[in-house]
Amino acid sequence: MATVYKWSGKTLRGTKQAGEITADNKEAVAAILRKQRITPTKITPKQTQLFGGSLFSGSVSAKDLVVFTRQFATMIDAGLPLVQALDILSQQTESKGLATIIGDVKNDVEGGATYADALKKHPKVFDGLYVNMVAAGETGGILDTILNRLAGYIEKSMKLKKKVKGAMMYPAVITTVAVAVIAVIMIFVIPIFSQMFSSMGGTLPLPTRFVMATSSFLSGRGGAFLFVGIIAVIVGIVQARKTEKGSHVFDSLVLKLPIFGLLIKKVAVAKFTRTLGTLISSGVPILEGLDICAKTSGNKVIEYAVGDVRKAVSEGKTISEPLMKTGVFPPMVNQMISVGEATGALDAMLSKIADFYDDEVDNTVNNLTSLMEPMMMVFLGGAVGFIVVAMYLPIFKMITLI
Repeated sequence: MATVYKWSGKTLRGTKQAGEITADNKEAVAAILRKQRITPTKITPKQTQLFGGSLFSGSVSAKDLVVFTRQFATMIDAGLPLVQALDILSQQTESKGLATIIGDVKNDVEGGATYADALKKHPKVFDGLYVNMVAAGETGGILDTILNRLAGYIEKSMKLKKKVKGAMMYPAVITTVAVAVIAVIMIFVIPIFSQMFSSMGGTLPLPTRFVMATSSFLSGRGGAFLFVGIIAVIVGIVQARKTEKGSHVFDSLVLKLPIFGLLIKKVAVAKFTRTLGTLISSGVPILEGLDICAKTSGNKVIEYAVGDVRKAVSEGKTISEPLMKTGVFPPMVNQMISVGEATGALDAMLSKIADFYDDEVDNTVNNLTSLMEPMMMVFLGGAVGFIVVAMYLPIFKMITLI
């Protein structure tokens, strides 16, 4: 496993230098430095700091990756040597983590590695899709074109992710506020009324007794047991998702949800078609492209379906036929892919499908937001209103008797 090493040494002229290199061991670091005509004097593993160190500063955002990719493509197109372009970008990038990684990539390229092989050592930043497209670009001599295509792909993926997060965030916030308001009323307000009604005696109306019983349950041991139960369920789901079978069951249930399931399926279709179209148009072999699509799908049901398609294609079949048998992708997608294969324009057809489903995700998010807002307001207003009426019924009864 690659480790970050801090080193210090001297050049042939006796100038002292220091830096960081990612390598498998100290011997590999020493070999890299010798190729750079530097005599190492000290090589030590870099310690990961818990606060304010590389654990937090080393993270690389998708936005940083897009900027780096576009700038690198521009430099390559302008005719700058690979190592020089990497050296410039390592110095000017704002992300410390990315700057360190670019420096390591530059050292590997200087040591004789290809750019794709150098990127492969940093899988948390450069995934399989990125590395394979770069490898295809290097082989075909169109690295600048591939990099621009990659930057466009990452930007569109960012927008898609942002839309989904926005759709999930609104109902989550409203639900949290509603539960918090009702919990505060039940635990702190209702007990005051309960004490007052108990001192008065008599039979209370059914809604009042129901609210008081619920309040007594939540404010006592029942509330603690309920809270622990919810935490246990959440922990159980998280642990189950770490297993292959549990993750598949959970993802399958998610896709069957009434409203959110349809949204997630549209996102999955858009991502699959966009990824596969980008890979094919960049010259990545179809089997390798399907393998990358499966691994980056983010949903086990989609991953297994694409895996089945890959197996069928390796046996000589077309993509559309096994894709239709999976039952995961809509018929329109299967038909359009079939037409794309027949006409020899599969990459263009996949891009059109991705654009269409991007718009579909937009419409679904907008409809979901407009639908959830009144539903959540009705729920919150109805719940609070029911509690208020239940508490005032005994008071109205007292006034009538007086």
